[in-house]
Order: sequence, then C-alpha cells, then structure tokens
Amino acid sequence: MKGFGLKPVILSSMEKRFLQPRFKDSSHFKNFWESGNGKQLIEFSGAEVSLKDFGKFASYYYHVDDIGDEVVKDVYLTKKFHEASREIEHYIRNGVSDNDNVPESVKKLFSQTQAIPEWLDRNLLKSGAELCMRSGLDALISLRDYCLIGGYDYAYLNKPLIVTEALKKGAVKRLSETLDFWVNATRYNALEIHAKGYEFAIKTRLIHSYARLSIKKYYKDWDTESWGEPINSWDMMATYIGFSLVFLHSLQKLGNTFSVEEEQGIFHLWKYIGYLLGIPEDLLPNDKKQATEYFYLWTSVQPPSDEDSVLLAHSLLNESLENPILKFKFQRRNLRYLHICCTWFLLDDEVCKRLQIPDVSNKRGFPNTKRFFNKVYTAMVSRKAQIKSGNKKHLKVLKDYLEITKGSNFH
Repeated sequence: MKGFGLKPVILSSMEKRFLQPRFKDSSHFKNFWESGNGKQLIEFSGAEVSLKDFGKFASYYYHVDDIGDEVVKDVYLTKKFHEASREIEHYIRNGVSDNDNVPESVKKLFSQTQAIPEWLDRNLLKSGAELCMRSGLDALISLRDYCLIGGYDYAYLNKPLIVTEALKKGAVKRLSETLDFWVNATRYNALEIHAKGYEFAIKTRLIHSYARLSIKKYYKDWDTESWGEPINSWDMMATYIGFSLVFLHSLQKLGNTFSVEEEQGIFHLWKYIGYLLGIPEDLLPNDKKQATEYFYLWTSVQPPSDEDSVLLAHSLLNESLENPILKFKFQRRNLRYLHICCTWFLLDDEVCKRLQIPDVSNKRGFPNTKRFFNKVYTAMVSRKAQIKSGNKKHLKVLKDYLEITKGSNFH
C-alpha cells in the first residue's frame, strides 16, 4: 500500500552507520549454509543465495515501526495501562475513521491496517490456514523445536528478550502467549478486520513498540551499532520467515506433504500478518525461494549462540518439567525427552551443541517413527478430516496453556 509510511525512513543517525555482512566468513555462517540446515533450505527452495543485495536490506537493521511507536506514546504513555488497553481494544473492534476524535497516530495505524492491500488473495489465506490446522501437533513441534529454539542460536536477535527479562517471566508463559497468537492468527477468516487474528496482530505490534520504547529509555547499554534498533524491521522479517519457510521445512522433515497451493498459502498468510504488524512490504517474501535468499542476507549479521542463548534454550527445554498440564513427573520427563529428540532431529548438530542441548539415547527413534506414521496418516485420512482433527488438537493445547497461565504463578 502507498502512503502509510511503510517504506524505510532513513534517519540522519543511520547515515553514520554502514552495516557490513560481518559474519560472512565465520565458521558458523559457512557451516550452516554449506552443510547444515541452510544447505537444506537452499535445496528445498531452489534459492540462489549471494550477498549482492545486502545493501538493499541493511538499512532495515536500524528501521522500526514508527507508527506503532507513536501510538504507544500517544495512548499507553499518557494514561494507565489498563485504560490504554481498553481504548485500543475499542478501536480494533469498532474501527477508526478520519472523522473520529482520536490521535493522528491512531488514525495512521488504522488507516493502514483497515486498508486491504491490492495483492491480498483470500483463497490463499484459506489454504495457508488449512495447512496450519491439518498439520496438527507437528505444527506445534515445528514451532517449538525448530523455529523457536533454532532462533535462540542468533545471539543478537535475542537481546530484546534478555533485556526485558523474559527469562523471569518463564517459558510456560512465553509459550502460552506465542501459541495464543499463532492459533488465533491461523484459523479461517481470522485476519478479517475486527476478527480475533486481526486483533492479535494489532496488539502484538503495539507490544513490540512498547517494549522497544522501554528498552531505549531504560536500557542504556543497548548496543545499536551491533544489535540494530530494538525489535528492528530486519529482525522482524527473520522472525516471520521462521513462521513460514522454517515451519514448512520442519513439516517436510517430519514426513508431511503439502500442495503447491498450501505452500503459497503459508507465505501469503504470513505476508499479510507481517503487513498488519507494520513490517515493510519490501521485507515480506512471496515464496520459499525469496524467503531463503532474504534469510541468507540477514544471517550474515548474526553471531552464533552466547550465554544468553543457552539460558533461553534450557528455559524452553525445562518448560516441560515445570508445566502442570501433565500430572505426573514421569510424563513431564518423557515429554522433555521427546522435545529434545525432535530438536536434535530438526536442528543442525552444531547448533544443538552450541545451545548445549542434552545428548540423549536413541534420539532419532521418535522422529523417525513420527515420519513413518505421518506418511501413513496422510495417505489414509482425508484432508478435511485432517483439518478438523488438527484444529481440535490446537484448541485443546491452547485451552490447557491458557488455564494454567491465568493464575499469578505464571505472570
């Protein structure tokens, strides 16, 4: 869409910064792209990776969602938090027009999010949602044991989590929030204006802005030169490539198949979610080839795991032991073991070692068994039944998480 401020605004301070693909010669970068999951992504997508377009994307490392930030300044920072939240919910559920007596920043935000982009294809949104649903528990395994924990290997990407003390909140609460967002954004018609997924996208966008402003105000040691702006647009792109490209690759590794239309649908779904979240359209890939090429450029500025990465990874692994959804300790230990097996199966060995994932016996047994059963299940169960069953499983897991995190113990 034109006219809504989504093109990168190059600030004068950015002119002093000249970002380089600083880790392009590092062993972790080369190993990932020449022999690890990066190589698999290239084979999976047919991507032609190179650093020739690096300069087109580098400025996004210092670019943020100015519209979202202005809304937070005008609404959340001028009144009590619960009052601001109620006000934003009113705008989301009732809409905002040019004639409404609201801050200009609010008008800008809702002018953009209420405007349907010309490229939006609702049939592809439907196909993407259906693949998310029919992939059932494999979707949740992929999000947790590949997308989320794999993201912890990128040390700079994790800095906002660390400085906002996400570790203190605990992995159970973080997982619950991520699951709540993902489930509600990936159902039928979820992204229609005023619908639940649309609401989650707007709220998440403003949470990002609130966190970014808090970091800039209170965390004086933030290293903008190295880490980029907090929750910058380029990091946001990488995160949402996790929900599309990495998610699809994980499903394939676990023995799932998907049609060309479903594959296109996943990218279209996350392109629209990214649009609602204020990610510049230049950064939203249309397909797996583009996504892999974009991801390659971004990884060249990211160092490997550090101590914080290991803490985040172990917090996630130990979530299974802390989570009271399963009643007995042996069940929780077994669930942790299964997640560890899937992590080793889905991620590179080098990444698992950096994150200090425990090495367990027979770690390929469960994933290989799952691959076999997935192929049988796909062949024997109708697509419609898979969608219905998968959606039911997602809603059950989400319900369990929301029930255990509504108490004070997990806030």
